[in-house]
Amino acid sequence: MVRRKVRRIPHRRRREKKTDYKLRLRLLKSGKPRLAIRRSSSNLTCQIVKYSQEGDRVMVSVNSTHLRKIGWKGHTGNVTAAYLTGLLCGEKAKKLKVNEAVLDIGLHTSTKGSRIYAVLKGVLDSGLKIPHSSDILPQEDRVSGKHIADYAAKIKKEDQAKYKKIFSSYLKNKIPPETLPAHFATIKKKIAK
Repeated sequence: MVRRKVRRIPHRRRREKKTDYKLRLRLLKSGKPRLAIRRSSSNLTCQIVKYSQEGDRVMVSVNSTHLRKIGWKGHTGNVTAAYLTGLLCGEKAKKLKVNEAVLDIGLHTSTKGSRIYAVLKGVLDSGLKIPHSSDILPQEDRVSGKHIADYAAKIKKEDQAKYKKIFSSYLKNKIPPETLPAHFATIKKKIAK
C-alpha cells in the first residue's frame, strides 16, 4: 500500500479562507494604515487599522448601525448607508490625524460601484487620501439614494400593496422612500459637523 502525502496549508486562517496573506503582505509593505472594509447582508464595517508587531491596532471603527445614533432611518446595508458609514469613518480618522491609507477589501470580490466602493467614496469625500481609480466609485445618484426614491415612486403608482411590502421597513421608521435623498443630505450635513 502506497501512502500519499497530504499537503497541509500551514496557516489556519488561510485554510478557513479568511485571510489572503500575499495581499496582506503587499498592503503592510506600504507602511500606511489600512482602510479595512467588511460587509454582511445588512451591515458594513469600516476600520482604520495600523500594523504593529504585537498585532494590528484598530484606530477607528465604524459600523453602519452607528448611523442610527445620528438619526439615519433608512436601511443600513445599502449603497447610501455605505457612503455615510465611510464618511463617518473618515471624519473620525481626521480627528486622529490620519491623512492617508490603503484600501483593504479582504476576500470580497471587487465590483464596480458596489457598497464597498461607496464606503471608499465616503472616506475620500471626508478628505483622506487613498490610492484608487475613479471608475470604480458609484455614481452620485446611487450614493444619494435617488435610485431607491425613483423606484419607490414608480411602484407606488403601479401597485400599493407591493409598495407597502417592499418598503415596509422604511414606512415603519416613518420615512417614505421617495424622501430618501433629502434624508441622506440631512444626515450627511450632521456627519460633516
